[in-house]
Amino acid sequence: MRHIYLLLLTLFLSGCSAVDIIDSREKQQLQTAGFEQHKLALQEGGELNYWQAGQGKAVLLIHGFGGTAVTSWQQVMLELSQDYRVIAPDLAWFGESVSQATPSLATQSQAVRQLIQALQLDKVNVVGISYGGFVTFDLMLNEPKVEKAVLLASPGVLFSDGDLQQMNQRFEVDEPSAVFVPETPKQMRRLLDATFVDFPWYPGFIDSSIYDKYFAGYLDEKRKLIEGLPADRDRIAANIAVDSLPPSVLIWGENDKVFPLASGVQLADYLTAPIVVIPQGAHGISNDYPEIVSQTIKAFVQ
Repeated sequence: MRHIYLLLLTLFLSGCSAVDIIDSREKQQLQTAGFEQHKLALQEGGELNYWQAGQGKAVLLIHGFGGTAVTSWQQVMLELSQDYRVIAPDLAWFGESVSQATPSLATQSQAVRQLIQALQLDKVNVVGISYGGFVTFDLMLNEPKVEKAVLLASPGVLFSDGDLQQMNQRFEVDEPSAVFVPETPKQMRRLLDATFVDFPWYPGFIDSSIYDKYFAGYLDEKRKLIEGLPADRDRIAANIAVDSLPPSVLIWGENDKVFPLASGVQLADYLTAPIVVIPQGAHGISNDYPEIVSQTIKAFVQ
């Protein structure tokens, strides 16, 4: 999504939607590289949209809030697919995926487990960013086929109610859902400005187009996902045995406003895992620093 400004001239000359242009272009680049788009019918009703390409060890990429597989991972997908079998789903209620189950972290992880089973994966390396990191952490605990895990800008179970309150204060909101589930293009812009390094300015109608395409759908379901995270945290924490978790590595931005670096350092200590800190990086590191993210994943998964 950060690349839309490169197409503004095309927008003004053609009258086309810049958002649709960039979306189509990025999907075409994936298809040219060998990626195919598929749909998995979920047992609970609904379907999971996912992209797949490459051969070798399986790497499953899980996006965060406000994103899709393509908007969060496109450059990483292209890089990793040269050496690995890359699978990148849209989580339920994002992109082209939807579930008929009750919105929760457990629903998301169960849908991903259905994908792992349907693809007959014996082992899988899971990479999750932000909310996708929470899904990854749940899979680390409950999916025995997870071989290794990479957590980007996601504190796992180590976020307290006090941490959430401090985040609310940073964003000047009353509830975390007000941060992650924007109801207007202006609220969306606040999230994007905090997520990326130097997110560019666009005319207001561009913000509206981005909001309509990537944020406006399934607001109630997305709100329930955020509101249920403290209960999900407590459920996972009650069943966790750190020594039994698969090996992991963390990647974090030095200037992450959503989940500050201190949260990453705390989680790295808790998991006895290395942490790669990206200088001046913010929260959306898979978009801002795809080369560093890809190189770290390759070095860890090899």
